[in-house]
Amino acid sequence: MMRLPKFRFEMPGTLAEAAAIVAENPDRTRLVAGGTDLWPNLKRRHQEAGCVVSLAKVAGIAGIAGDGATGVTIGAMTTLAEICENDMLARDYPGFVRAVRSISAPVLRNMGTIGGNLCLDTRCTYYNQNEEWRRSIGYCMKAEGTVCWVAPGSSRCWATSATDSAPVLCAIGATIKLVSTEGERVIDLAALYQDDGIDYLTKRRDEILTELRLPAVGGAKSSYWKLRRRGSIDFPVLGVGAMLELDDQGVCTRAAVWLGAVRSAPVACADAAAHLVGKKIDENVVAEAAKLARKPAAPLDNTDFVVAWRKTMVERYVDGVLRELAGLPEKVKNPRHGIACV
Repeated sequence: MMRLPKFRFEMPGTLAEAAAIVAENPDRTRLVAGGTDLWPNLKRRHQEAGCVVSLAKVAGIAGIAGDGATGVTIGAMTTLAEICENDMLARDYPGFVRAVRSISAPVLRNMGTIGGNLCLDTRCTYYNQNEEWRRSIGYCMKAEGTVCWVAPGSSRCWATSATDSAPVLCAIGATIKLVSTEGERVIDLAALYQDDGIDYLTKRRDEILTELRLPAVGGAKSSYWKLRRRGSIDFPVLGVGAMLELDDQGVCTRAAVWLGAVRSAPVACADAAAHLVGKKIDENVVAEAAKLARKPAAPLDNTDFVVAWRKTMVERYVDGVLRELAGLPEKVKNPRHGIACV
């Protein structure tokens, strides 16, 4: 049986109390929301903590307010299940809800929170093993060692971003609120991430993510496609989040394409999006955008499936998601249950 290590446990009732506790020793303090990521990581000794601060009793950081016409605020402690069951979100932000529905399985979505998923630890074949396995090969750079076993000659960790919600939220332009004893600030969600398997978040260790904010929809549509081996439980091997806005003539006025699980942070496919804007969207335009989306992706041999095939699937999935948003005939079947039919 895997057991938690010893640590001090705090359950404050207000955000100010939580921020004050974290500020005492931010480098040795961990925040826990639903616990679906932190508790297993602590048990496997992937992470350690002198103090764990639970946000479960903190007032005012859960719930959904607003609508697609004016924008939506979602508290960080809102469960994934609550998002899945919200009719307004399903209507106005379908790509976001599809991404959340793809996370793990119903039992864990009842526990997991949107704030936790946005801050999800990066993953790697060589890291997400039990302590004895990792010790037997020599710890990797992400946990006590000095070598990245994915790329032994590299000076950095290549563990991959595993959050399903982030790619589509970055595509629609979501923002987040961070709070600490020094005050609060609102940043683009995209600015929360950096391409480093260890230091994958830019937020300071004393900051608490309290809110997710979705912009007004306007005429935009969004979608999310996920590649994984099984139809549930599995983390993404590839996630494609996209947003498309077309005028009455079918000309693209806004576009964004983001990839997940191909690097240590969500990746913007800027050239692909730029290729779409100003053009009447047809099969040829979509196909060229999909080719351009393949360039910024850099999947490595640190997760499921063969690398060369995963690179090919980037193009296939981007083509599929853009066809869906543009109302074009389906060429790759939507992967609602794992791997798309290609």
